[in-house]
Amino acid sequence: MKVKAAIATGQLQPLVIDEVDLDGPREGEVLIEIKSAGLCHTDQMLIDGSRDWPDYPVILGHEGAGIVREVGPGVDRLTPGDAVIPLAMPECGECPPCRSDKSNLCDHYFKPNPRKPLSWKGRPVASFISLGTFAQFVTVRAFQVARIRDDAPLDQVCCMGCAGITGIGAALNTAKVAPGSSVAVFGLGGIGLNVIDGARLAGAGTIIGIDTNPDKQGPARKAGMTHFLDARDYQGDSVVEAIHKITGGGADYAFECVGHPVLAQQAVDSTRMGWGMAVMLGIMPGAVTDTIPIRPRSVQAGRWVTGSYLGNVKSLSQFPQLVDWYVDGKLTQDNLISHRIGLEQINEGFDLLKSGQAGRVVIDF
Repeated sequence: MKVKAAIATGQLQPLVIDEVDLDGPREGEVLIEIKSAGLCHTDQMLIDGSRDWPDYPVILGHEGAGIVREVGPGVDRLTPGDAVIPLAMPECGECPPCRSDKSNLCDHYFKPNPRKPLSWKGRPVASFISLGTFAQFVTVRAFQVARIRDDAPLDQVCCMGCAGITGIGAALNTAKVAPGSSVAVFGLGGIGLNVIDGARLAGAGTIIGIDTNPDKQGPARKAGMTHFLDARDYQGDSVVEAIHKITGGGADYAFECVGHPVLAQQAVDSTRMGWGMAVMLGIMPGAVTDTIPIRPRSVQAGRWVTGSYLGNVKSLSQFPQLVDWYVDGKLTQDNLISHRIGLEQINEGFDLLKSGQAGRVVIDF
C-alpha cells in the first residue's frame, strides 16, 4: 500500500515528505494506522548529526498511537480495531529478562531485525527501532505493540511510549522514589515532566525542577514540581548548593534528563551523601556517550548512580497501566504537549523542539 511518511535521507538534511510503499503484515506482525506521533530528541539526534547512524534513508519516529487494521498469521493477542501504542522495547515473554522482575530489556531488542516493510523509490527503507511512526501506517512485530483501553485519547497518550514510560518508570521502578522524599529533576522537557509526574505519584515531598527556560515552570508545577531553579541564575556548581540548601543536605534522588556530562555530575553531587541516587536518562551526543565524567569521590561517599531504559517498565504487561492512570486522571500527559502539527510541518516541529521553547510536539495524521 502507498503511505505518506517523513524520510531522513542523511544527517544535517531536512526530512523529506513523500509516498512510500508498505508491505502488509507477515507472520507475527500487525498493520497499524498511526493517528498521532510525538517528536523526540532521540529522533532529532539522527537529523542534526549529534548521533551516528549507519542506515539512511530511515523513517524516524518511535512515539505514537493508533489502531490495528490488520493482523498477520500467528497473532492472536491483537485484533483489528484495537487501540494500541507501538513500543521500542519488545516483550517476548520467554527470554530471561522477560521472565525476570529485574529488567525490561527483552533479548530480542538487541538482535538484528532484517525485515524492512517499507520501501522508497524501489529501495528498502529502515524503520527507526523497527517502528518508524512518522508514517501514516506501520507494519510492526506484535510483541512490540501494547494494547490499550479503547477510551484512551490517542492524540494525548501518543507520547507515553517514550517520554511517559521513561520518566514515570524511572521514578517509580528504577529509583523507587519513597513517600516524603526529595527529588531534583535536571531538564523539564518531555522526560523531566514525566519524572515529576512519577515522583508526585510516589508521594515525594519536595520536587525541584532545574531548567534554563522559565516558561517550563507552569507545566512542571502542574505535574507536581514544588521548587524551580532557573539554571541561568547559577554559575558553576552553585545550583548544587541551592539544591542542598532546599533539601537540607542533598536530594534523595536526582534525574538527569538532558544528556549533558556537566549536568550528569551535578545530578550526582546534588544528592545526599550516604544514600542519594542519581538516575541518568538523557542520551549523550556523539562520543560523549562513552565518557560521563563522574568524580570517584562523589560515589565513594555512598551515592548510587544508575541508568534506566524506558523506565524499567515491561512494554506489554506493565505499560498499559500507565495509560489507565492517565485516563483515570492520575497523570498529566496533555500538560506536556505544547504544539500540534501536520506531517508536512515536521521540520518546523523539530526546529521548535531544538529551540528549547517546546514541550512535546505532536503530529496529528
